[in-house]
Amino acid sequence: MEQRTDIPPMWPIGASKEYIDARIELARAERRLRDQIEEVAAARRRMPRGALLDDYTFSEGPRDLGRDEPVRATRLAELFGEHDTLFVYHLMFHPDEDAACPMCSMWVDGFHGVSHHIRRHAAFAVIGKAPLPKLREWARRRGWDGLRILSSHGTGFNADMNAERPGGAQRPMASVLLREGDRVRHFYSLPANFLDDTERGIDLLNPVWNILDMFPRGRGDWYAGNDYPGRERG
Repeated sequence: MEQRTDIPPMWPIGASKEYIDARIELARAERRLRDQIEEVAAARRRMPRGALLDDYTFSEGPRDLGRDEPVRATRLAELFGEHDTLFVYHLMFHPDEDAACPMCSMWVDGFHGVSHHIRRHAAFAVIGKAPLPKLREWARRRGWDGLRILSSHGTGFNADMNAERPGGAQRPMASVLLREGDRVRHFYSLPANFLDDTERGIDLLNPVWNILDMFPRGRGDWYAGNDYPGRERG
């Protein structure tokens, strides 16, 4: 059939008129979605100033995951390095557990792959409530070489940031913090669940869900797991 020439084609030669018309309508919806994402991002940047935070002290080992010593005490303000912005992923890893949340691990897998790009704009750290040896062992299994992995065990950081629920259950969340002189200010946090407790709050931070949404069967009820080959090194 004759191909339309008024728009760049998003289909191979031989596509039906029915398919082309449906794809054009879908493209318009995708553009509206893009515009709404940009509107939300602009609203995020207009947020009023957040709360000042305590200068928490975390436990941190060498950047080389092959070594566990020396362990040092690292203050929150020290995580910024040369930047004034810090991106924190709150790894869902309860101190009594032996493995991190598989969904959180998938997210950090993705962040690890693009961390060199993130660090062009901001400092980046993964902070979990489990003791440091557990965190580092899990980071080794996942192959998170080069990431700053810190333990907030024994501090009030998770509770104060609402990265854990009353009773101690950990809560998956990403936060952006700002350095103002010697103080650290909260800018924005994005939990995995929305206000009505439905999921997919942080989907846009990981490409896996967006790729699955392109498939004919969609994402279904699939969840990431720690029991299949991936980045984990068993």
